[in-house]
Parts: sequence; C-alpha cells; structure tokens
Amino acid sequence: MALLRAAVAAVVLLDLGIRSTDLEAFYSNMGVLPLSVLYEHLWNPYVFSLHTSSGLWQVEAVLFLLAAVAAVALLLGYKTRVATFISWLLLVSLQNRNPLILQGGDDLLRMLLFWGFFLPWGRVYSLDARKRPAPAQLSYFSAATVAYIVQICLVYWCTALLKSSPEWSRDGTALYYALSLDQVLLPGGRLIYPYPELLRFLTLATYRLELLLPFVLFIPVAVPWWRMLFVFVMYGFHLGISLTLFVGLFFLINMASVLGLLPASAMDWLEKHIVPRAQQLGPRVATRLAPLQPRLATWRQAVQVRIHTSWAVSEGLRRWLRTLREGLVAGLLVYICWWNLDSIVTPQWMMKAPLRWIGFLTRVDQHWGMFAPSVFKDDGWYILDGTTKDGRHVDLNRHGAALTYAKPASVVSLFKNDRWRKYSENYLFVDNSYMRPYYCNYLLRIWHENPANPPLQQLDVIYMKEVSQPDYKVPPPKPELLCGCAP
Repeated sequence: MALLRAAVAAVVLLDLGIRSTDLEAFYSNMGVLPLSVLYEHLWNPYVFSLHTSSGLWQVEAVLFLLAAVAAVALLLGYKTRVATFISWLLLVSLQNRNPLILQGGDDLLRMLLFWGFFLPWGRVYSLDARKRPAPAQLSYFSAATVAYIVQICLVYWCTALLKSSPEWSRDGTALYYALSLDQVLLPGGRLIYPYPELLRFLTLATYRLELLLPFVLFIPVAVPWWRMLFVFVMYGFHLGISLTLFVGLFFLINMASVLGLLPASAMDWLEKHIVPRAQQLGPRVATRLAPLQPRLATWRQAVQVRIHTSWAVSEGLRRWLRTLREGLVAGLLVYICWWNLDSIVTPQWMMKAPLRWIGFLTRVDQHWGMFAPSVFKDDGWYILDGTTKDGRHVDLNRHGAALTYAKPASVVSLFKNDRWRKYSENYLFVDNSYMRPYYCNYLLRIWHENPANPPLQQLDVIYMKEVSQPDYKVPPPKPELLCGCAP
C-alpha cells in the first residue's frame, strides 16, 4: 500500500505538470471552455469545483500549486490522510472544471485517491511512520482493502462486459480497427498492424484477459503467487498498450493501481536491493541533523507523554469510529457496484435518478467503456485553414506551413498531448457543436498574439474524415467544415 500511495502521488504530480501547460486554454475564460459555457452545457448541479471560483488562469495556477504541494506530501507520507483528502478534493475539482478532456484513466485515478483515504497507506515508508512504533504485523484487512480489490476488478470486468460488439468476442477485428485510427496509432502499433491473424489473436486474448483474469484475485490458496501473476500480466498488458496506442496517462494510472496487490515476498526483495542503498545516505543526514537531536528528543518525549495519557480515553472512541468507517466503506462499495451494473444490465435494474446525486457529489460515478461497445470508426485529422490578408492559406495545425490536404506522416504528432486529442475527439460530435466557435476564436487570438505571424482574415476548422473500413481498405478522406470564424 505504501508503494501504491507513492505511485498514485507521482501520477498526480505528472498529471498536474502536463495540465499546467494548458492553464489558459482549458481552465480559464480566455480558453476553449469559459465558465458560462461550462454552466450552460456541461454542469451537473450535484458536482462541485473550486476551479470555477474564477475564470483567471492565475487563480488556476495557485490551485495547481496547492494540489502539487498536497501530492508531494502524499508521496512522502506526511500527514498522509489529510494529504490524501486534499489531493482527492483538488483532483475532483479540476476534473469537474473541464469534462471535455477526461478519459477512463481519470476515473481510476480519482477512485484510487478516494479509497486511499480509508487505507493505512501511510503506515510504513512515510514520514508519518517515523513518529509511531512499527506495526505489530504488516498484513491488513478491512472493508477498504476489499473495496480496493473489487474496484480494480470492476475496471476490467466492466470493460469486457461493455464490449458487446462481435468484433471483440467473435470476429476479433477490434484491435485492427483500433490501430486503423491514425489519431491514436503509435510506432509499435504500426509494426503489428499489417498482420491480421496476430491482431485477431490479440483482440480475443484482450477480451478474455479482461473478463477472466480478475477472478484470480479471489482464489483463496497460493494468494501471493496469484497476485504476482495478476500484477505481472497487467504490467505487460498496459506496457503493450502504451507502445501501440496514444492513451495519455491511462497506462501509467493502471500500472500504479495494481501495486497495492504486491505480496510480502516482493516487498522483501525490494527492501533487500533498494533500501540498503538508501540507507547509505543515513550517516550524512545524521551528521547534519546532529545539532537538532536534543531538541527533537525533548519534543518526542512530550508527544509520547500526551499519547499515553490520552490512549485509554480515546480507545473506545477509536473502536466506534472504526466500526462506522467499515460500515460507510461497505455501503459505498455496494453503491459503486450497483452503479457499474447499471451500465451493463437491462433497464429494469437501472439506478433511479434520485440516488445518483451521491455518485456525482463524491465523484464515485464511473464508466469503463474503453473502445466499447465497438471501436470508433470515424478517423481523420484536423486542418486549421487560415486565410491571410494577402490571400494565402496557411495551416495553423502545422505552425503556419502552407496549406495542404495531404495526410501527415504522423497524425498523433499534431496533438500537443492526450488532453488535446480527447478534446478534438469530442469536438467532432454534433451534440458538442457549441464548442466549435470557442475553439476557433481561441486559435485566432493565440495566433495573433505572436507578431511574427501574418494577420488572418478568416479561420476554418476542417476535419479530413476517413472512415475505417474492413480488410485494410482506405477510402479517400472527405473534408468537413466544422467551424469558421473571423477576427
């Protein structure tokens, strides 16, 4: 659990770092989703967001900094429970600010922090642990550990059950269609794309892996062996995804999520090979801290006295709070399982609307429909056709190069990061047509802020649509004008 805590904190920091490069674009009123548009088209009255307190990117930067401080504290295990809560609070707030750039990995990261609040993942390998005696035993069982394991299983079970198209379970063509999407295709995917039989095998193997492998976590015999198998296979599975498909932090979040399943033997190996090296730094640190030792000893003695005098009084309260916590976690786990079932089973099992506010408020709502029920077939790339005042056409998506309708060698390279790729995917849907003028005008403003760029009199957002076909057929792309704007 300590490794899980550190990995989750590291991913949160990485996520904040990537998002911080688009503070104005995604989180301010000067970007693609002003607060007025968010409230009009996307807002749920049951959610909350501290990031909607202002439309200024400077305010967003302060909130990002606070989130980074909390994530560092979580990484080090300092005030772990408080750091976990603040990290979860600010992550939920950030995700609610712009739902147009979210993907399945964001749901999982949010849930790892949520369940982590109820786990003792700061009990060892943390700054908090230095102030407490070592635990009598390192094994731990509670409603929260059950919820954590079930949550991991739900990710893969629901992903498989939602893949109801024959291309996943019968035809084995899903991976072929996924790798036909140039907007997510990476070099590793290009290597295996020409081999249809290999793609069919990998498709069927993926479907069965997601559906069946989580069951090994409930086998009551040889538990360490089965858990190591699960972690090993999941790491190979997500490493393969990261080499073939452009999925942002999705693979890292999933790889971090299973670290809490590692058995004691794995931790023994890590302690044997890693901890001794870290301990070599101990004498240097001790020398520098030597002048502070008397003061620290006095403070430690005072703390121990306070702990011993208050222990007898608080023990009964602790038991009562522990029972209350176990009941709360069990109830939330049942609710989350029900929520996931709602997306799979027939309508008569559907969760009634009045009960959904709990999921939206706590953001335990989740949906694991990755490439489900079938793979998206509408592929293509964007052309940002800018018309200069002297009549020339330049493509803003290629840094002002002369306009061409030729397909780029790498469509993925047109996206700054996976957040922009997800935004461009949502930009296509007719239901999201309200997004289009804001994106167009944002691009115009950014372009004209650089005095080296020639002034534009018109900007057209064009999508070169290329629908994926079976048997490696490639239809000619059809340009679709999505939006036009002028200064």
